[in-house]
Parts: sequence; C-alpha cells; structure tokens
Amino acid sequence: MKNLPVDSRIIQNVYFSKEDGQLWIRFKNGEERRFTGVPEDAAQAMCSANSPGQHYIEFIRTQFKRVAA
Repeated sequence: MKNLPVDSRIIQNVYFSKEDGQLWIRFKNGEERRFTGVPEDAAQAMCSANSPGQHYIEFIRTQFKRVAA
C-alpha cells in the first residue's frame, strides 16, 4: 500500500493499493474506512482536492463499495 499525502481537517491518512484498488482512509476522529474497486486517479483526486473531506463525502463514499472492517 502506498501512503498518499493529504492535507485535511478530517482525514489523517490515506493509503492506496494499485494492485487491487483498495483505498484505506483513517480519519482524525479514529474511524477507519476501506473501499474496493477504486481507481488510482480517484484516490489522487480526493487527496489533492481543495477539501478532501468534502470530496470523500460527495464522490468516494457514494461511488465505491465499502469493505466491512
């Protein structure tokens, strides 16, 4: 898994696996979420958005399948 840099008020860390499209997000409140089938450009777009948290809410959370933790 590759650590993607992110500057966000609500997201602490983002990890992405190009091999299987797994996106793992750790929030500053301690929650963790993992998604599958995510293209690398979608993960990069979230990390480079003006508001990564808002981008997550509008695009990642609604478009990709969440993996139960």
